[in-house]
Amino acid sequence: MASLKSPVQRLILAGGFAVAIAAAPVVSVFATPTAPVAPQAQGCSGGEEPDQFTGNCVPHTVPNAGSVFTTQPGNPDVPEVMGIPCIGHNQGGCIGLAEEAQAQTVTPPPAPVFSHSP
Repeated sequence: MASLKSPVQRLILAGGFAVAIAAAPVVSVFATPTAPVAPQAQGCSGGEEPDQFTGNCVPHTVPNAGSVFTTQPGNPDVPEVMGIPCIGHNQGGCIGLAEEAQAQTVTPPPAPVFSHSP
C-alpha cells in the first residue's frame, strides 16, 4: 500500500471516509423495501376477535372459563411451614418453625409402671 505523504491526500482520504460513514444510514433507509400492510379483520363473527399479529379472526379466549388444574394460592412450587414460605428472608423462620414442629411431635417415653406385690 502506498503511503500518503501529502497532507492534502490525507485530508481527502479522511473526508471520503467521513462522507461514506455519514451516507450509510441514508442509503439503508432508501434501500430497504417497505413491507405491505396486512389487512385488518374488521367484521369478526360472534365469539371471535381480530388477532393483533396476523389480522385474522381467531376464537375469543374466555379467561374465566375454569381451569383443568387446581393450584394453591401463591406459588405451589414453594415449600412452606405453617403458611410461611421457605424462600428468601423467611428462610430462618421457616427452619425454626420446622424444628419446632418436629420438637412438638416428639413424645416422651412412657412413665415406668411399678407393680407391687401384696
